[in-house]
This record gives sequence, C-alpha cells and structure tokens, in this order.
Amino acid sequence: MKGLNTVSLGLIAAGAMTIAPLTARAQSPAVSDDVVRIGVIEDMSGVYADITGIGVVTAAQMAIDEIGGKVLGKPVELVYADHQNKPDIAASIARKWFDEGKVDAILDVASSSPALAVIEIAKEKGKIIALSSPGSTRITNENCGPFVVHWAYDTYAIAQSTGQALARQGFDSWYFVTADYAFGHGLQTQATRVVTENKGRVLGSVKVPVGTADFGSALLMAQSSGAKVVALANAGNDTINSIKQAAQFGLTQAGQKLATLGGFINDVHGLGLAEAQGLTITEASYWDTNDETRAWSKTFFDKVKSMPNMLQTGTYSSVLHYLKAVEAAKTDNSAAVMDAMRASPVNDIFYKDGRIRPDGRMVHAMNLYEVKKPSESKAPWDYYKFLATIPGDQAFQPIEASTCSLVKRQ
Repeated sequence: MKGLNTVSLGLIAAGAMTIAPLTARAQSPAVSDDVVRIGVIEDMSGVYADITGIGVVTAAQMAIDEIGGKVLGKPVELVYADHQNKPDIAASIARKWFDEGKVDAILDVASSSPALAVIEIAKEKGKIIALSSPGSTRITNENCGPFVVHWAYDTYAIAQSTGQALARQGFDSWYFVTADYAFGHGLQTQATRVVTENKGRVLGSVKVPVGTADFGSALLMAQSSGAKVVALANAGNDTINSIKQAAQFGLTQAGQKLATLGGFINDVHGLGLAEAQGLTITEASYWDTNDETRAWSKTFFDKVKSMPNMLQTGTYSSVLHYLKAVEAAKTDNSAAVMDAMRASPVNDIFYKDGRIRPDGRMVHAMNLYEVKKPSESKAPWDYYKFLATIPGDQAFQPIEASTCSLVKRQ
C-alpha cells in the first residue's frame, strides 16, 4: 500500500477456502480483496518511538513470518503509519485505510489518546482493533466494542501490581508527577485507588504536558510534599527525563522512593543501571525468561538493536492470534474472526493461557520486576530481577467492575 507514510512489509497465506452451504455465500471470497491486510499506527519519531515505533512494526512482521507468510492461501500485507501523537491524524489514517486501503484490522495504535480516536473509527466500520501500546482502561470500559480488544496491559494492571507491592512495604504516602493525557490520568487514578485501599494517602499531584523537557518545578513540589513515594505516571522519554532530573534533585538520596508506573526496559537502557537500579517495573513479558523468549528476542534484537518490551511482544502476540483466528474462521470477516479469537486461548512464546473477556480485556499474568544493580547484571540488557507473578484475575479490573455495555449484568 502506498501513501500516508505506509509501507507494505509482508505477505501471508495458509489453508483452503470452505464451500458455504448457500450459493450466494459460496460465490463470495473467503478473504476480501484476496489479501489479509493489517495495520499498526505508531509513534515513529516522537516521545514514544523507542517503546513503540519500528519495534512494534518488526514484532508484527515476525508474527507474519512465523506462520509462513500466508493464510487461507492468500497473502497478508502489513502497513504502518506515524500518527505524530495526534488523535486527528490517527483517526484520518484509520478512516483512509478502511475506506480506500482495504485494511481488515488495526492491531496496534501507540498512545491512549490516538488509540481512543481510532477505536471509534473501527467501531463505525465494523473492523477489529487490538491494542497493546495504549494503557487507558477506557478501552474496555466506556469505549469498548464488539471488535475491540485490549491486549498487553492497562493502567489498572500496572497500578495494581506496582502500587500494591510498594504499599505493602510501608510506602504509604504518595505524590504523583503525571503526564497530562488519558494514559497518565488513568495511571494516577488507578494507583490512587490501590494506595487508599491499602490505607495509604495521596499528598498531591502535578500534571505535566507530554514531551516536557524540564521537570524541575514538578519534582520540587514532589520533594517538598514529604511523600514517601514520588510516582511517575508517564512513559517513554518523559520517564527517562524525569528520572534523570529526580537524581539531580537528590530525591532518592533524601529517602524518597521513585516509582515508575509506565516504565519499560527501554527506559532502563536509556538511563543505565547506575540511575535506574532499584526501580520497580511491571511488564507482561521479559526477553530473558526462558530459551524460547531469548531466541525470539535475539532475532528481534538483530533487526532493531534493542530487546523487546511488552508493547512489542504484545503486538506480536495479537497479530499471531488474529491470523490463527482467520485460519480457523476460514474468512477475514470481522464477526467470524472475533468469534474465533474469543474461542481460543492465547498461547505463544510470551503470553500463556490468555483469554478475551466480553469487555475485550485479554486477561493474562503480569510480572513485577526490580531493576538490578550494576554489579548484578551479567550481560547487556540483563536488567530485571524477577519479584512476583500476578495472576490475570488479580492483575486486571474484575469483569464485575467493568462499565462496558457488552458485559451482562446479573
């Protein structure tokens, strides 16, 4: 596909077309346009480029390659675009892809605000959208839809895992430095819930625009609050910059705990272990878990020169599951494919025994890690020390609490 900064990266096919019992259906192709075309809309050059960007594109392509490049005897195309962190651009790309580009599904959109805009376009067009990069719980609550799936994580799971671990260690007073958009707001809201449920207090918060270079005034406010925990409800370069500047202000040296609520392994790499050591980070996957994850991640590293985070492995997982569902459904029709996606558990190299709930939440285990000291790291990218696994039914918002209209009430 050409235009709109998209690049065709792959082809796929496998299996055979079934003969439908009705003549009209038998005459319709199992695969529309003779191509299964999927897209990802990422931040390719901005504040989230390192944690999404070309890494997500590469992971999606690796899923296509893994199944042999074809499904139902037809090729699969992967297209991608840069939304520049602007919801209107993301929505425009999605609409053009669906209306003119014959895209069957969008399987990731970086950042919550652009993702929420694209969700509405996908719902309008009756297309599947699966999301690993954005964290807003609105995706499975008020913005849910029959073809909307939230894959890798969300702000509830991050806050539940990191917040609860720290609160139970006695860190009972918090101050938030929050990115001023849906993702940051969600992190702060969910972490506040966890802190108060564990009899802690929130002493204050400050909202900071995405892409801020100077966190000085925000960190001084956090420092003067006397809170035991300064929680960074941000991501990407914002997380790196705020941690670096927190060290310059001596926050941790003075006894305050710095907690990253949107941290990724890329942030640790950007900071270096000397500055990142001791941080608690929740991720759904880690490249150094076992032989399978190490082998996959080495291939990924050879392509992009970094190890994958859960946004990238999440997109790999969702693309693989989607393509297997097309095979099982014997069509790329959205309703039939979504039925197949819900019917089968998610099992791949990184995500085990996952299931898609009625609200669209793909439930799976989350893991809590601590960043190693420099003396504990044995090799490049050997950054995480495993602390605990949080089962999916404990990590994610209970289905009973969902405000999604698709959830049946008793």
